[in-house]
Amino acid sequence: MLPEIGQFTLILALFFASSLSILPLVGYWKKSLILTATARPLTLIVACLVFISFLTLSASFLLDDFSVLYVSQNSNSQLPIYYKFSALWGGHEGSLLLWALVLSAWSSAVALRLKQLPQEIGAIVLAVLGAVSTGFLAFLIFTSSPFVRLLPDSPIDGGDLNPVLQDFGLIVHPPILYMGYVGFSVAFAFAIAALITGQMNSAWARWARPWTAVSWAFLTLGITLGSWWAYYELGWGGWWFWDPVENASFMPWLAGTALLHSLAVTEKRGVFKSWTVLLAIFTFSLSLLGAFLVRSGVLTSVHSFAADPTRGMFILALLVIFVGGSLLLYALRATQVRSSIAFGITGREAWLLLNNILLTVLTLTVLLGTLYPLLFDALGLGKISVGAPYFNSVFTPIALLLIVFMGIGPLSKWKNTSWNALWRPCLLALVLSALLSSALVYFNSFSLMAWVSLSVAFWVLFLSLLDWLNKISLGREGLLVRACKLPRNYYAMILAHVGVVVSLVGVLLVSVNSHEVMVRLSPSESSLVAGYEFRFDSMEEVKGPNYVSERGQFTVFKDEKQVAELYPEKRFFTTRQQVMTEAALDAGFTRDLYVSLGEKLEDSSWGVRIYVKSFVRWIWLGGLFMVAGGLLAALDKRYRRRVEVA
Repeated sequence: MLPEIGQFTLILALFFASSLSILPLVGYWKKSLILTATARPLTLIVACLVFISFLTLSASFLLDDFSVLYVSQNSNSQLPIYYKFSALWGGHEGSLLLWALVLSAWSSAVALRLKQLPQEIGAIVLAVLGAVSTGFLAFLIFTSSPFVRLLPDSPIDGGDLNPVLQDFGLIVHPPILYMGYVGFSVAFAFAIAALITGQMNSAWARWARPWTAVSWAFLTLGITLGSWWAYYELGWGGWWFWDPVENASFMPWLAGTALLHSLAVTEKRGVFKSWTVLLAIFTFSLSLLGAFLVRSGVLTSVHSFAADPTRGMFILALLVIFVGGSLLLYALRATQVRSSIAFGITGREAWLLLNNILLTVLTLTVLLGTLYPLLFDALGLGKISVGAPYFNSVFTPIALLLIVFMGIGPLSKWKNTSWNALWRPCLLALVLSALLSSALVYFNSFSLMAWVSLSVAFWVLFLSLLDWLNKISLGREGLLVRACKLPRNYYAMILAHVGVVVSLVGVLLVSVNSHEVMVRLSPSESSLVAGYEFRFDSMEEVKGPNYVSERGQFTVFKDEKQVAELYPEKRFFTTRQQVMTEAALDAGFTRDLYVSLGEKLEDSSWGVRIYVKSFVRWIWLGGLFMVAGGLLAALDKRYRRRVEVA
């Protein structure tokens, strides 16, 4: 009965979402307040119906209802209860239902804050979100229903969740990543509302900016968690692989970063109006493209879901409708907007424009590297692989140049800035960063590229510090009082920029100062790696809830003192007949000790991978700084005031 209720509520949600996408727009064109007023209740009704459907599927998993095809494919009676719940989004159909739920949550959040927005604009925003919901609910119902029954021949037990996904990462990573992905639909909806009404001004930018900041923060956190999950779960010791599906989340992040900066300029100075609208469309389009890549079956990836061509064509059709329709509307409307506000080449607008250009180039670089092999194969020209060498050689120099300009932007003022106000702090930061990075390179024998990267990181750090000191030194109050009076947006920017620096230092040091060995060890044997002695003590068999594991014990010594005990495993999942490697690690602020078991060899020996990773945690620490910056920017008190149409 529960699956039928879930399916029925989805169908009802599709009906109300379709009504939401039509009635408020008709109300706007007919100047009918009654029709525009339907936007909010329809939005909340859709959210409630999707939530009920989500609850029914959750209950089917928790109750082991293997008469439901999707449950039988992705769960098992022996699966721990927390994995039974997260298994809901462990496959294609459930992940799509999660996507619909997150979209309805974002739409409801907008609906509950409509009083801060003129009624007709709010109605159009919700109508656009309703149209997006209609597309995904139709996709879910007609091609990917998670409520298909196996009656009367339902299995006694399920096929189990993919062992790769039986991890805490599955519980937190997809929902948070989807909050970022789907959240950009709100910025897209505001862009379409601005195009329809012709009000591409600072008002819509001010209202869209906090929603974009929160979406960006969630996407940043999702990518950070995904990197951390891949690092410890896959047993390869890597934190980023330029996997096509990793790129699918990275591209909207890059475009979203450009959108955030462009919204700031449009809000403050009323310039870049058309460019900001286009970036909102571009960012949402990349989110849809990511959904297409993951669910179309065109990619082979540890992240992607197997899907039939019908699903891929449906998503492609949605991509064409939403992106093509929005670009057509942009072509008709955006040319009517002209900005008469001028700014100099040293003004903050100029630096933000330059950063926007570089971010767009980086996005297109990743897009080309991701799609080119697919297009090459589709045209029958053969199969090619575009991997880390391309991305590292093309992406890295542009990214470093972007970070250089990122440090200069906050020093400048709106409209124009004197060269004296720029060159003096830049020169001081250049000297300090060059000296500090040179000292680190000299004592650690790093490469020239490492010196350049460290110099760029310290350059931004010193410029941020000098700018902050300059701001709190002006005035008669005490330093602490002046520091507290600086706006939240300023500290949000500082946090985000420092996060980029911390991540850059982590990426650099883990790349040039880490150690990896692959050795053959038997119990009681040891291996010395980077000054650490890894002693293989023993192996034992451990029985888990749905697997049998061979678990090793390693004791790690530094200068003859024990510093860690590590327990890597080889797990055999009985239902899936699949072996998984569970790496063991001892985390530290400046280093990680990491052990992963390879194949069992003769004479009780094992192939063992041992890593000593320097500063790898800084990569994710920087990500958390960026998340904090994005959330702090969204909490600025001026976003809680009603926005008047300019």
